[in-house]
Amino acid sequence: MKKVVFKVTYPNGKIYIGKDLTNSINYFGSADSRYIALDFDEAARRDFTIRREILWESATATDQETSRMEIELIRAWQSNNPTIGYNRWPRFGQARPASKRTK
Repeated sequence: MKKVVFKVTYPNGKIYIGKDLTNSINYFGSADSRYIALDFDEAARRDFTIRREILWESATATDQETSRMEIELIRAWQSNNPTIGYNRWPRFGQARPASKRTK
């Protein structure tokens, strides 16, 4: 079964990056609706389109490898920066543990 890390783009340009261990076409992640709702008034909620793009995929990666790639892409796209995206973990600006840093 193929595992994927995807990016969802909302009409306001903000993004959410998530993983799907089953590559379900109907899964759009688990972004916190409370944060998204703050950015859309009633009129904007009536009709909108979001885009889901596969950023990474693997038929052989473990769940743990997929999770690491998700975190790597969250940091690379800065979707955990509240001005850019809806990911709230890892917290924006949070330093990586020394053992995880690349030289």
